[in-house]
Amino acid sequence: MLVASYLAGSLPLTNVASRRVSGVDLRDVGNGTVSGTGLYSVTGFRILAVVGCMELAKGAAGPLLAGRERPWLAAAAGGAAVTGHNWSPFLGFAGGRGVAPALGASLVTAPEGSALLAAGLGLGRLAGETAIGCFLSICAMPWVLGRRRGAVGWATGLALAVPMLVKRVVGNGPVPSRSAAVYLYRLVLDRDTLRTCRETRVERADGRSNRAPLAWKSIRMRRERPSALSQAPLSRHVLRRV
Repeated sequence: MLVASYLAGSLPLTNVASRRVSGVDLRDVGNGTVSGTGLYSVTGFRILAVVGCMELAKGAAGPLLAGRERPWLAAAAGGAAVTGHNWSPFLGFAGGRGVAPALGASLVTAPEGSALLAAGLGLGRLAGETAIGCFLSICAMPWVLGRRRGAVGWATGLALAVPMLVKRVVGNGPVPSRSAAVYLYRLVLDRDTLRTCRETRVERADGRSNRAPLAWKSIRMRRERPSALSQAPLSRHVLRRV
């Protein structure tokens, strides 16, 4: 069960969609996080909405198979799915931050956990610091679920929160400086500096453009497979610094 949950969570659906639609490997966008934010920056909202539902399903599959009569196994299965998403063997053990599969897993095991994560994302977005809102909601999850559901709630919250927090610290890219400040920025702000990193404007497959952060790596347009972006004029493949 746990192995199956890990493998389900490790399916890199976001990166597959990005490469199929726009010819872009999300590991080469910004800080290398294979996330919904990166997918939106290169494909737009419609693709994000479809793939986002599939990402939620990845996290929900294991807990659903475990069933309500086995809450401890369901908690572990949810954590395994988040771990697989964050360290996918299909991406060289790179991955995302685990928020989408955590939302899916908690919808099955503890819906209030999903509400807490969604509130953190929404309030953080309104405040202009989604990373901080997400960080606070992740930290609060074990306590909130523990208060409502006892020991199983604590286990569920920790199984989901720990891999998400660890992934924020280790990231997908090298640490520019092994100072305590950098690790603190990564944990709380999900980036390497206090200030936001530079932004680039990314040309999407539909002809529109979005802003995407440029931190450790620049975007390298992959052309191994035909795609809407690779068949577009060459100017589409050029990043314009904002």
